[in-house]
Amino acid sequence: MNQNSGDYTKSGQPGDILYRYVKANINDSNTVETLLTNYSGPKGLKPFVEKYRNELANLYTQQVLFPSSPTSENEKKARYENINANQASALFASYPIDTAKWMKIISTYSDLSKSDIYEAAISAGLDPSITFAASASGFEDTATPLINSIGLVIYGQDEESIATVKFRAEDDSYWRKGLDLAWEPIYGSFAGSVVYLEANTRYHIEVTVIDINGDVVEHTFQTTTKPNTPPIDPNKIYYLSEIYSGGQLDLEALNIEGSANGYAKVIGDGPIIEVGNDVLAAVNIGNNSYVMLENLTVKGGRRYGIFAKKAHHIWIKGCNISEYGREAVDIRDGVAYSSTTNNSPINYDSGIYLERSGIAVIEECEVHSPNLGANSWAVGHPKGANALQVWAYHDSDKYRGEFIVRNNRFYGTPNHRFNDVIEGRKNFERRGGFVKNSAIYGNYLAYANDDLIEIDGGQQNVLVYDNEMEQGYAGVSIAPNTLGPSYIFHNYIHNLGDATGKEWTAIKAGGLISKPAGRTFVFENVIDVERNGIAASRVNNDSTFWVTTQNNIMFTEKTGYSVGHCIFDKEKYSGSTSTNDLCFNENTGDARYEFNLDNVVEHPYSDDFSYIELLQSSPELKLYVTEEFKIPNFSSEVTLGAVIERPPAVWEFKANEIEHTGFPKQFRYGTTIITDDNTVTLTGNNWQMFPISYTLTEDSVLKLELEVEGNPEVVGIGFETDTKLNSSRVVKFYGKQAWGVRAEHYYSAASPIIKFPIGRYVTGRVNYLILVLDNDNTKTSFNRDKAVFKQVRISEN
Repeated sequence: MNQNSGDYTKSGQPGDILYRYVKANINDSNTVETLLTNYSGPKGLKPFVEKYRNELANLYTQQVLFPSSPTSENEKKARYENINANQASALFASYPIDTAKWMKIISTYSDLSKSDIYEAAISAGLDPSITFAASASGFEDTATPLINSIGLVIYGQDEESIATVKFRAEDDSYWRKGLDLAWEPIYGSFAGSVVYLEANTRYHIEVTVIDINGDVVEHTFQTTTKPNTPPIDPNKIYYLSEIYSGGQLDLEALNIEGSANGYAKVIGDGPIIEVGNDVLAAVNIGNNSYVMLENLTVKGGRRYGIFAKKAHHIWIKGCNISEYGREAVDIRDGVAYSSTTNNSPINYDSGIYLERSGIAVIEECEVHSPNLGANSWAVGHPKGANALQVWAYHDSDKYRGEFIVRNNRFYGTPNHRFNDVIEGRKNFERRGGFVKNSAIYGNYLAYANDDLIEIDGGQQNVLVYDNEMEQGYAGVSIAPNTLGPSYIFHNYIHNLGDATGKEWTAIKAGGLISKPAGRTFVFENVIDVERNGIAASRVNNDSTFWVTTQNNIMFTEKTGYSVGHCIFDKEKYSGSTSTNDLCFNENTGDARYEFNLDNVVEHPYSDDFSYIELLQSSPELKLYVTEEFKIPNFSSEVTLGAVIERPPAVWEFKANEIEHTGFPKQFRYGTTIITDDNTVTLTGNNWQMFPISYTLTEDSVLKLELEVEGNPEVVGIGFETDTKLNSSRVVKFYGKQAWGVRAEHYYSAASPIIKFPIGRYVTGRVNYLILVLDNDNTKTSFNRDKAVFKQVRISEN
């Protein structure tokens, strides 16, 4: 291995990459110091090496920059006790993902003071809000219920442990298995979600944490999911016709606000709320809380249709929102401005914007037809209106996150598009976007010049599922995931493209190292796009991402260095995995990955053309998933796209749709007649070859009806990969010659229907089906020997 081999450039944290670089090139003439002084490794690390050259050399010499950890307390003290503040800063910058681990180690074993460690962490670019939270001191474990899910976080954990989950409803006597909680390295916790729960139901949850030594700790939770409707104060129900006489509906001015015991509710009963551009929003909630808006038709607003700021417990149901936002007065380089003197383009105007607000439900609404459509990437990053804008970081921690966006229709038109359909603010911060414990499901989202959904920023237990998304430059953006895990599952992402027809990827990731460090689970989605299934966009010049994908259907079409991949990961991050995904590129006819291939387990039918063709022609794509790959709690029958279902029961040999020719060196003479019902009749000494695409498994069963006349030597069917004859791939059902796979006892003239377990003898890819009528004796058999093959099929039993 040498510095030009590229092996050490596989992605990881800077400390890991640097260790591999030094180890690969160190020798008597290349010391650590000279290698760092004349650094020639991955160029992305050059500024990092230049900043911390001396500190890194010392850390390497002290064996701190080593992948193996010391085991005894004496070894740990010897290795870490002499670390100074500058070295600590270099160490934190070397392992930005492992914030919790290194903060704990340095605090425990070094002689640095708390303020020294704090300053070292800030110098390394760590988030000061978590500098001393790594040990989870003062952090309580949480179980946060939404309507149909519960988010869990357990603090003070070790990465080597395992956290299993089981749960049951109050009235159930049996426990159901959940998905194991995921390691979250920033706070040193285990986190995850229990999904597909019933509303307003009390659940018991048990989390069993088993550490590396086999010690077991049980964590138990009891919590009740939220109801499908909020409690309403009967004395605070307002009909719009009674409180509205035109202009802005201002709930602050009207003092319409509820309490935890009952929301105040405004019901649309005919009047339309319609305003011009003289007010910021057509409906102003302000910072009033415990408010429900139902069945309002809202038009106008200079920036927003419905607006709240620093509110909580907001419920918006069945509202129709349109014609909001600023209009272009000046167009400069293809980008719209609200005046000739304004230097900020029109951006972030929203049908609904809940700014720094938390605990909200937005359901069954339609948001469409903003006043201004967004520009496309042809003139730079899209700017313009969106349907929903979310910043779920309320001033109070107890009101942060907990956004539910369900069963809505947010859509533009081909020539009048949103910037993002659902947009999050403060994308590069943990306090940005949906923040935590939120769910976006059951929605139809269409026509954006950028992302259809942004959940960038804080993403702990943020769920995106059961949505249909089309006509955007990208589907779901998770760039960056600053605190995971997040979950993207059972979505249908298809027909992508911005106003110019260009697209990038169904799921957009990036920023794992520059904005550490969240993991995203991608389960059982149906992705049918031209370019990429999952790919990166740079975040602070970092395209690294961390995904765990399983049971997805990913169809791509175009080819090229950066397009046509199911997963396009230039960094090949070692923590990412792809398991049982069906990946297929239309042009190359195979699976395309730019990924750490050591961590790929392909779906068994990824190369089965016939299975893929059946999938693509099916009105509802359904993936075959064996018990081995079912995902606890997530592999549900209640899905939009990929579901647990066995593959199509029967493959039919459609002879009249396929060109055929004589098999080389075997066809001698005779006739071939194919009728409309795909019956093939052979006479003479006649081997016919039909190109097909099928993958035989151990469960494959060949079924056919066979009729034979005369006294031929061999009558049977072959399954070949090429045009060379292999007797072990030809099944003989009749004939006097001892040859091929002997299956004469499966055929009887009195009962011509054959059912033969072909998968016991031949498995794998089949490119040619061969029908065989062989008799090498004399030409006189031409009129005497005949074989009729009817209803040739293969089933997977």
